[in-house]
Amino acid sequence: METAEPDIIADLRAAGLVGDSDVVLEPLTGGVSCDVWKVETPTGPIVVKRPLEQLRVAAEWHAPVERGTSEVRWLRRARGVDPRIAPEVLAELPGHAFAMRFLPGCPVWKDELMAGRVDPAFAAQVGQGIAAVHDATAHNDRDRAAFPNDEMFRALRVDPFLLYVAQQDSELAPALTALADDLASRKIALVHGDVSPKNILVSGDGPVFLDAECAVYGDPAFDLAFCTTHLLLKAVRSDDARMNVAAGALVAAYRTGIGWEDADGLLLRAGKLTAALLLARVEGKSPAPYLTNPEHKRTVRDQARMLILAPQSIDALVANWKRTFQ
Repeated sequence: METAEPDIIADLRAAGLVGDSDVVLEPLTGGVSCDVWKVETPTGPIVVKRPLEQLRVAAEWHAPVERGTSEVRWLRRARGVDPRIAPEVLAELPGHAFAMRFLPGCPVWKDELMAGRVDPAFAAQVGQGIAAVHDATAHNDRDRAAFPNDEMFRALRVDPFLLYVAQQDSELAPALTALADDLASRKIALVHGDVSPKNILVSGDGPVFLDAECAVYGDPAFDLAFCTTHLLLKAVRSDDARMNVAAGALVAAYRTGIGWEDADGLLLRAGKLTAALLLARVEGKSPAPYLTNPEHKRTVRDQARMLILAPQSIDALVANWKRTFQ
């Protein structure tokens, strides 16, 4: 029996992905920025994504729906670097929606981590995968022209994570504002923009990256910082030293892949961004939903504030990160 989404079903039929028989859109959970469905087709299951203009968060947070097209471009570009690290896009649909191949038997990395299955070797593969895309696209005029998404990245990342916090904290405002300006000014490589464990599948061939709707040609340090932030938050939540080890493995593997600029400079920028993102996940528009314990929030907040005022390279930051902080 058909669902209440006849427009999506009609678009899938027009793209030749489903036939005239009944089509069921099975909602998939986990995202705040898109409607996502799984659809059974004659050639196997697919996933359909449609971006939302107002994100599903408590604060007012709007973003351009054109980011769906940017995500498609990132997925296709990443597959050109290594076809194992991104799913195949099957069709672009009206309204900046698109359909991609569903990958069965690939758990979400966040679910694995939250269940206590922490594999530093896989974290290292994540770092290698991110670095490979950055290296392949660094200082590339064609890639820069294909991702002119500064406005979108500002709406999805700079404003809610950096400037929103700056507006609430006068002491940190100068540092956060300067960091936001620096981030916006750097045009170095193709950035995914949402390298989070919830957007990474664990496949037999390594990580598969999803949800690249924040993609922009910008500072690659952001991707490294964003993913590292999540591992450090989970280290506090679970008080599991293996999370710290995984974060260290990710950073170390990423560093070995830096071939487009001075590694020390990039890692220092990533350290500054990590500190700001850690604070944003307790004080920003999109707080980490799994960090609910007040003591955990205080541990993150107090360390992050110190690190914003006294920045460290991301490798030093990870090495010194404390799961409890007095």
